[in-house]
Amino acid sequence: MSKYFKEYFKLLKFTKSHLGLLGLASACMLVSTLFEGVSLGMIVPLADRILTNKKIVVPGGVPKFLQDLVDWLNNTDSMLVLKYIAVFMICVFFLKGIFIYLQGYFMNVMGQSVVRDVRNKLYAKFQSLSLSFYSKQRTGELMARVTNDVLTLTNALSYALTDLIYEGMRLCFLGTIAIYLALKISWKMSFFAFIIFPAIMIPVVRIGKRIKNFSKLMQEKMADLNTLLSETIQGMQIVKAFCREDYELERFKKINYNYYKFSVKMSKRILVLSPLTEFVGVCGAVTVLWLVGREVITGSLSFGVFGLFLGSLLSMMRPIKKISNVHAINLQALVSSERIYSVLDRDEIIREIDNPKVFNGVSNGIEFNEVWFKYVPSDDYVLKAVSFKVPKGNITALVGHSGAGKTTIVGLLPRFYDLAKGSIRIDGTDIKDFSLKSLRSSIAIVSQDMVLFNSTIRQNIEYGKSGATDEEIISAAKKANAYDFIMSLPKKFDSVIGDKGFCLSGGEKQRLSIARAILKDAPILILDEATSQLDSQSEQLVQDALYSLMKNKTVFVIAHRLSTVQKADEILVIDSGSIIEKGRHDELIAKNGMYKKLYDIQFKS
Repeated sequence: MSKYFKEYFKLLKFTKSHLGLLGLASACMLVSTLFEGVSLGMIVPLADRILTNKKIVVPGGVPKFLQDLVDWLNNTDSMLVLKYIAVFMICVFFLKGIFIYLQGYFMNVMGQSVVRDVRNKLYAKFQSLSLSFYSKQRTGELMARVTNDVLTLTNALSYALTDLIYEGMRLCFLGTIAIYLALKISWKMSFFAFIIFPAIMIPVVRIGKRIKNFSKLMQEKMADLNTLLSETIQGMQIVKAFCREDYELERFKKINYNYYKFSVKMSKRILVLSPLTEFVGVCGAVTVLWLVGREVITGSLSFGVFGLFLGSLLSMMRPIKKISNVHAINLQALVSSERIYSVLDRDEIIREIDNPKVFNGVSNGIEFNEVWFKYVPSDDYVLKAVSFKVPKGNITALVGHSGAGKTTIVGLLPRFYDLAKGSIRIDGTDIKDFSLKSLRSSIAIVSQDMVLFNSTIRQNIEYGKSGATDEEIISAAKKANAYDFIMSLPKKFDSVIGDKGFCLSGGEKQRLSIARAILKDAPILILDEATSQLDSQSEQLVQDALYSLMKNKTVFVIAHRLSTVQKADEILVIDSGSIIEKGRHDELIAKNGMYKKLYDIQFKS
C-alpha cells in the first residue's frame, strides 16, 4: 500500500498549479457534507415527534447542546415542529444543491486545466528531447502518451478525485455519527463498527491489483494500435501497391481484439466491486437491525435515534462503493502517470552551458577533431575518430555507401546529438559553448526526407524564416525552380499540400524544401541528397541556384550521384564510420581507391 500511496501522491503533483481551485472545491464539499449530516439528523424528530408523536429518547452522555435541543423538541407542539422542519429542509437542500454544483464546477475546471498543462508539458518535452530519443520510440507510442494516457488522467483528477474528497468527507462524517451512537448504544455495535465495516475494503484492495495489471496491458495495446494506424496511414500507397490491405486488416484486428480482451477482463473486476461492497454492507445493516432492534422494542431507545443510526450506516454504503470505484480508476491512472513521467523524467536532452555564447557565423572554419559517436550507449560506435577541417566558404562533399555515417556526421554539427568523444569547433570554439538557438539558426538543411507540413505552400516555405515577406517567399521559390508549378495550382501559394506534401510529386516536394533553406539564408548549408528527387532538367536549374546560394557560405554536401560533388573543394570518402580518403575530385581519381571504384560504377556506361 505504501507504494500505491507514493505513486498516487506523484500523480497528484499534476494538480500543484491549481491548488486554489482544489481548495475551493474542497470547501464546497465540506459545506455540502455538513448539510447532508444535518438533513440526516432530521430523521430523529421526523420519526419520533411527527410520525409517531412520541418523545425522543437518546442514549445517556450526549453533549449538553444536543440534550437541550432534544428537550426543546420534546416540549414543542408536533405541528409546530413539522412547520420548522419543512422550512428548514427546503433551505438545507437548496443550499446543498448550490454547493454540490460549485464543487463539481471547480473540480471539472481543475481537471481540464491539469490535462491541458500535462499535454503542454509533454509536447514541450518532445521539443527538447534529442533525436536519439526518437530513434528508439514508436510514433504511435508517443501519440498515446498525449491522447489516451492524458485522457485517463482526466477521470482520475476530475471525477475520481471529486468522489475521493467528497465521499471521503461523507464517509468520515457518517462514520463518526455511527461510531458515536454505537458507543452509546452497545459495546457490540462498537465492535461491529470498528472491525466489520473496514473489512469491506479487503476485497477492494485485492481486486485492485488485477485491475492495475490489466490497465497496463490495455495502455500498451492502445499504443500498438496508434503505431499501426500511424504506419499504415502514412504508408497507404505502399500498402495498396503491394495489395496488403487484408494483411494490415488482420494485424489491426489482432491488436484490437487483445485490447478488447483485456478491457473486458478489467471491466468484470471493476463491476464486481459495487455489488460486493453493497452486499457486505447490507449484511452489516441486517446485523445491526437484529442487535439494536431489541433496544427499540424495550423502549430504551427511540425509533428516531435508531433510524439515525441505521440511516448513517446505510448512507455509508454509497461512499464506500464510490471510493472502491475511485480506487479502480486511480489504478488505471497510475499506469498512465508512470508512462507520462517516463517521458517527462527523461534526461536525453541536449543541454546548454550556463551563459552560452551567441553564434554569429563562421569567420575561419569548422573542425571535427577525433569525433566518436554512438546512438545507443550499449551499441558499437557509428563514427570512429573522424577528423577534418572545413575553411570558411568551402564546399565539402561526403560520399560513400549507404549507412557509412555521412548523415550522422552532418547531424552532429547542429547538435541533434552529442558526441561520445572528441569535439567539433567553429573558429576554435566548441559548439557546446554556443546557445542551441543561435547555432541552429545559422544552419540551413535540405534533407532527403523532405519533411513538409499539412499546411499551405506559403507556410511551408516561411518555416525557414518567420515573418518573411511575400517578396522573399516568391524569390526563394523562383531560385528553387518551384515558382512555376506553384503558380499552376488553383490557390497558388495558399494551396494546402496535405500530410507530408501528399498532393505533390517527389520533385515538387524537394524543391519546396530547397526554397525553405534558400529563404533561411544561413551561413552554413547542409545538403543531404538535396536533388535526389529531381529530373535532369530541374536538377540542373536547382544546382545552378544552389551554387549561387553557396557563395560566401560553408557547405556540406551528401550525394550518391558523384556528378553533383565534382565541384567540391574537398571530398571525404566515408566507410564504416571512418574517413578513408580525402581530396578533390581529380586527386581522388588519381589515387585509384574507393572513390575511383564508386565513380567507375556510376559512369562505366
